[in-house]
Amino acid sequence: MPNRPDVKDYIRTIVDFPHEGIMFRDVTTLFADPRGFRMAIDQMLHPFAGQPIDKVVGLEARGFILGGAIAHQLTVGFVPIRKKGKLPGTTISQEYKLEYGEAIVELHDDAIQPGERVLVVDDLLATGGTAEAGIKLIERLGGEIVGTAFIVDLPELGGRKKLEAMGMDVHVLCEFEGA
Repeated sequence: MPNRPDVKDYIRTIVDFPHEGIMFRDVTTLFADPRGFRMAIDQMLHPFAGQPIDKVVGLEARGFILGGAIAHQLTVGFVPIRKKGKLPGTTISQEYKLEYGEAIVELHDDAIQPGERVLVVDDLLATGGTAEAGIKLIERLGGEIVGTAFIVDLPELGGRKKLEAMGMDVHVLCEFEGA
């Protein structure tokens, strides 16, 4: 296997998925490689080293993979933010806009306690709609966001600017041009 010194080298691009005109950034190839996956988790954690973190929140669905691994490394709890109707307990919900429509995400109403310090993670930052909705849910429960971490940023779609305008610390491992 060739030397792959950068997380970006592990990510493949699939043209016209899920529909024409989209350049899908597939992180499953990164997850499948033990060195690449370890590198991504370590790099996502690095900016938050030494900060007290009580919970890691992962955004559906690939954020669950990253969030679980990061929570394990930090020895803290993991909390999923899921699409509407996927969590079994009492939830709070937040609507948001997608590039191609609207959606709703939910969080268990007892998943975050007031004052808990939370790191939000996901694989991709595009428009920032899902992350913004997740942040609003966490803040409604009294959680304090210590930062957000993503593998890929698509800067042309403006998600990073949206989150930074909310006062979020945004950390990304790599960027790709285009949608």
